[in-house]
Amino acid sequence: MFDPIEIEIFRNIFQSICDEMGSVLKRSSFSPNIKERQDYSCALFTSNGESFAFGSHIPVHLGAMPLSVKEAIKEVSLEEGDMVILNDPYKGGTHLPDLTLISPFYFEKKLLFIVANRAHHSDVGGIKPGSMPLASEIYQEGLIIPPVKIVRKGVICKDVLKIILSNVRTPEEREGDIIAQIASNKRGIERLREVVEKYGVEKCLENAKN
Repeated sequence: MFDPIEIEIFRNIFQSICDEMGSVLKRSSFSPNIKERQDYSCALFTSNGESFAFGSHIPVHLGAMPLSVKEAIKEVSLEEGDMVILNDPYKGGTHLPDLTLISPFYFEKKLLFIVANRAHHSDVGGIKPGSMPLASEIYQEGLIIPPVKIVRKGVICKDVLKIILSNVRTPEEREGDIIAQIASNKRGIERLREVVEKYGVEKCLENAKN
């Protein structure tokens, strides 16, 4: 039997995690696009990629992010401490400037949840910077990133980051924004751990499902 009061309590707990992830991303980012325009979104997902909590962010991001999470689950072995980055529109990315970072949350060696954020970068290469270049094919729009690990067991994959930064016009700004996205996911994982330790695995899983 569902307890509506408990469900509402957990709804607010989970949403507050997403909102805090967004605050970390906003305050840590380098670019006005994220810091001032607030063109980003954060969300929580079940272990199979179903969304159950969103921040008060961009609806078009939040509607497509589950597809990106499911693609990451399908294509990459998500281990504790990993983060996946992607922007491929054919794998749930809205358009190439929107980079999505996806992180698994493990508790006692069991995958319980997934946290993710998506942020709009002002340049991802291509014939011109910005969101809508006069392109006739996707390759002119910028660097296409399939689901790949940007962090492996807690360590940033500098080779992957170097490839991304070598294809943009403002690498320092891009690096700062990607690091901010990494920090956002880390905060989400920290807060989920606190909630699971306080309320227990079963209660958290049950209320995420509800």
